[in-house]
Amino acid sequence: MEFIKTALPEVILIKPMVHGDERGFFMESYKKSLFASNGINTEFVQDNHSKSARGVLRGLHYQLNPKAQAKLVRCSVGAVFDVAVDIRVGSPNYGKWVGYQLSAENKFMLYIPEGFAHGFLTLTDFAELLYKTNAEYSVEHDRGLAFNDPDVGIKWPALIGELLLSEKDKKQPGLKEIETNFVY
Repeated sequence: MEFIKTALPEVILIKPMVHGDERGFFMESYKKSLFASNGINTEFVQDNHSKSARGVLRGLHYQLNPKAQAKLVRCSVGAVFDVAVDIRVGSPNYGKWVGYQLSAENKFMLYIPEGFAHGFLTLTDFAELLYKTNAEYSVEHDRGLAFNDPDVGIKWPALIGELLLSEKDKKQPGLKEIETNFVY
């Protein structure tokens, strides 16, 4: 695997080695020792799987401490534009974002540590996202950041038609109003 530091150095783009032939393909999507040797010592405790239609935007989500979540995200069907935003108070990258296309075709993964909000936009007719977390979901610690906050300025890919958001995601606060207990 190739581990690539992004413009937000704690967020890591991972390009797995894929072995393919006329039968299909094989790849390792996670190997504890290899991840640890590349600085990711996260102990994952929960796996999530979501399916979304074209134009669905989920996020930007995070959980407060002590239930903060690091995530290892990959797209197994279709394609998404996956985003991480630094929300660690005092970080030189506070409010900055990175985004990458994750797809069944490219098989890229994104590691997003605690202290970052996460979201994605479905680019294909539908997409399935698989992700590991290092903390279980906690409704009382669940928070969000507005996907369209001008202070963050995410450049989401243009799609034909309307974005589809949950009622919760339509009402998320901007960067200046979010609740965060992450300190750089």
